[in-house]
Amino acid sequence: MGHKNSRHAQLFGGVALWTFAISGTAHAQDEVATPLQRIVLGSGVEKVAIDTPQAVTVLDQDAIDNEQAQTIGELFRDIPGVTVTGSDRAIGQSFNIRGIGALSSSDESKIIVTVDGATKFYEQYRVGSFFSDPELYKQVEVLRGPASSTLYGSGAIGGVINFTTKDPSDFLKPDDTFAVRLKGMFDSNKYGFMTSAVATARLSEQTEVLLNGNFRKSKDYEDGQGIEIPGSAFKSFSGLAKVVHRFGDNNEQAVRLSYQRWQSDADGTEYSQTNTSGFGTIDREVTDQTVVLNYENPASDNPYLDLAVNLSFSDTAVDQENASLGAFSSSQLFEDAEYGYRTWQGKVENTFEQSGSSFENFLTVGTQVSYQERIAETTSGGVGFHPEGTDTKFGFYVQDEFIWQDRLTLIPGVRVDMIELSPDSSIAGASDQSEVAFSPKLAALYKFNDTFSIFGSVAHTERAATLDEMFSTSGPARGYPGGRTASLNLDKEKSNAVEAGFSVSAWDLLQDGDGLQLKTTAFYNDLKDLISTNPDQGQITPVRYYVNIDEAEIYGVELEAAYNSEYVYSTVALSLVRGEDKATGETLTSIPADTLAVTLGGRVPDYDIDFGWRGLFAASIDSGATTGPFAGYAVHDVFASWTPDEGRFAGMELRAAVENIFDKSYQNNLAGDKGRGRTFKLTLNKQISW
Repeated sequence: MGHKNSRHAQLFGGVALWTFAISGTAHAQDEVATPLQRIVLGSGVEKVAIDTPQAVTVLDQDAIDNEQAQTIGELFRDIPGVTVTGSDRAIGQSFNIRGIGALSSSDESKIIVTVDGATKFYEQYRVGSFFSDPELYKQVEVLRGPASSTLYGSGAIGGVINFTTKDPSDFLKPDDTFAVRLKGMFDSNKYGFMTSAVATARLSEQTEVLLNGNFRKSKDYEDGQGIEIPGSAFKSFSGLAKVVHRFGDNNEQAVRLSYQRWQSDADGTEYSQTNTSGFGTIDREVTDQTVVLNYENPASDNPYLDLAVNLSFSDTAVDQENASLGAFSSSQLFEDAEYGYRTWQGKVENTFEQSGSSFENFLTVGTQVSYQERIAETTSGGVGFHPEGTDTKFGFYVQDEFIWQDRLTLIPGVRVDMIELSPDSSIAGASDQSEVAFSPKLAALYKFNDTFSIFGSVAHTERAATLDEMFSTSGPARGYPGGRTASLNLDKEKSNAVEAGFSVSAWDLLQDGDGLQLKTTAFYNDLKDLISTNPDQGQITPVRYYVNIDEAEIYGVELEAAYNSEYVYSTVALSLVRGEDKATGETLTSIPADTLAVTLGGRVPDYDIDFGWRGLFAASIDSGATTGPFAGYAVHDVFASWTPDEGRFAGMELRAAVENIFDKSYQNNLAGDKGRGRTFKLTLNKQISW
C-alpha cells in the first residue's frame, strides 16, 4: 500500500495548511497536533481524492464527545458559517450554510446531507429536515460552498454535511476479541438523560461486528427566563448494527454493511416543531432508517484501480394523528396522515493515479444514480401542499487533482446530472418534468513554503426544482380564492461562486512542539432564478404556486485560527455573512447574524485532565427567519474532562459542563424560539475489552 498511502499523506499534509476543523481538544504528543491535522475528507472513504481548496470543518470523535450534545444541532454551534435553523426541538432542526438554508422546502435541497454516503432528505411543513442522534457518529464533515457539487450532486449551493457512523475498530484494540462500552449522560435542562451501550466483536482476523443502542429522554427545556418551550420534550430510541469484512492482499479490500435507525414517539406534542405557534398539538411518530452497503478496493499495487462502491436505502417516515385543531378546521394539515421519503441510491467511483519526478496526478471518475419516492397519505386523499411523486437522478462526474512539486495543486472538475420528476396521477394537469444540471469548478492552491499558502476556486452549480416546488397546488394553512396550479417548467436555480483566501502556519513558537495556524476565506455567491412562492394570490385565475422571481447575492468572510501546545490550546472561528435580494435591496431572511466562537483550554497531561471556557458571541441583526430585530448576545460555557489512559480507571471517561452559565435569554435570528437557559451536563462512560 506504500505509494498510494504516501499520496494521501502528501495530500493531507498540503491541504492541512489551509484547512482545519474547529473542535475541542487534541491529545498531547511529541509534537502536539492542532485540530486541522484530523482532517479526512469523504463520505467515510478516506482514500477518495476529493481534497479541494474550499472551507472544510471536521468534528472527530473527541470533539463530538466533548460537546455532550443532546440533539444533532448542538454539534454545529461553533462551526463557522453553519447555523441550525428552526428550533432546539429534536425534530425541528434544519441547516444553514453561509446564508443558504431557510425554513422552506426550496432551501432544504440546497444543502446535501449524507450518512455513510447515503443521501438524506426530508421536507414537511413546520418539521425539520434531519432526524438522528449524536451517539451514532464518530465524525462529521462540513464542506462549505457549491464547489462540493462536483462530487456530491448538483445543487449543493450551500455545501455538504457528511455524517460517518462508528466502526467496530473504533473500540477494538489490535489484540482485543470483544469490547463493551456503557455510557450515561444527564442534562439539567430539563431533566434529560441518555443511556448508550456499544458491543463489538472480532469474529476473525478479517471480520468485525458492532451493535449500538441508545435511549434519550427530556422534558420541555427552559430558556434563560425560565419559560418552558412547549413541544421540546421528547424521547427517542436509536441504534446501529454494522459488519465489516476485510479480504484480499493485506486485507486492504473492505465490505461494510450497516443498518441505522432513529425513532421518536411523542403524544400531544406541538404541531409546529420549527417554532412556537398557534397550530395546536398532535401525536407524531418519526422513524428514520438507513441501510448502506459499501465496498472499498484501494488496490495499492495497481495505479489504475482505486475503487469505491456505495449502495444505500434511506426511509424517513412521519405518522401523525389526533391533531387538536382537527375538530375546528377542514384543512388537510390537521388530518391523520403519513408523510415520508424513500430513496434508493448507488454510487461508483474510481481514481486513476499517475506520477513523475515532479508531479502527481489523480483522476477520479464516478457515476451516481438515485430514485426517490415522496409519500403523503391522509384520510381524505392526496395532499396539495405535499404532492406525491418520484424523483429520479442520474449523474456523471470527473475530477482531476494535479500536484506539481508538492507546491501547486490544481483541481478542475465537472458534473452533469439528469433529473426527472414524475407526479402522482392525482395531481390535476401535472406531467413528467425533466432537467439537466451542470456543475463545473476549478480550484487551486499554492504553497509558498511550510508557513504560507494561498488558494482560490470558482464554481458553478444548478439546482433543479424539487417535487414540492414543481407540483404543489395549495398552501398548507391558508386558502387561495382563485386556486393554484402545479408550477411546471420552473427554471433551474443557478449559483456562480468565487472563493479566495490564505493560510499561515507556524510551529515551535512558545515551546517545542506547539503550533499556531490561521486561515482566512472570502467568498461571493451570485444566485439567479431563485424559486419562491408566488406573491400573486390569484384572486380570479389560478396561478402557479412556485415561480422563479428572485436574484440575490451572498458574500462574506470566515476566519479560523487554532493554537495548541502540551498544556494550553485555543480555537477561534469568526463568520461574517451578508446577502440581499437584488430586486428589492433588502437583506435576505436566511442571513445569519455575525458570530464569533472562542475556546480557551488547558490540560494536565500527567492526570489526563482537560478544562476550559467557551464563548459564543452574536451581533444584533434586523432580519431573520422570524420577526426581528434580534439583539446581540454572548453565551458562556465552562467544561472539564478526565480521561485516564492507564491504571485502574483506564477506559473510563468523565465529562462535565455548565452551558450558558449566566442564564442569558437569547435567540438566534434563524431560530423560531429562544435558546436554552443555564444547563448542567454530566457524562460518564466506561469501556472494557478482552
